[in-house]
Amino acid sequence: QVQLVESGGGTAQAGGSLRLSCAASGRISGYTVAWFRQAPGKERESVAEFSWTGAITYPVDSVKGRFTISRDNVRNTVTLQMDSLKPEDTAVYFCAAQKIGGVFSYWGKGTQVTVSS
Repeated sequence: QVQLVESGGGTAQAGGSLRLSCAASGRISGYTVAWFRQAPGKERESVAEFSWTGAITYPVDSVKGRFTISRDNVRNTVTLQMDSLKPEDTAVYFCAAQKIGGVFSYWGKGTQVTVSS
């Protein structure tokens, strides 16, 4: 099992940038890792995924070209660089991990991102 702790959230103006970090308590090399977000009144959605094979996907079209996920399997960290932020990016962002063949069952507590217009 791994425990995940997010950091780096906060407030930014539209057009600005924030960098989220996720520290894992154990090795993440065999996990797919991802960033999800949940805005008030909306369902949680995946915004960036980095599989254990090295494949990267951005399931939400609105973040493509603006968000970049990266991982460091030595330091056991996952990062989400968010640029050109928009007010609609306001949400709680969660780091998650999925074992090979499993589901996203490891979650951090989340970090708030607020983007003002």
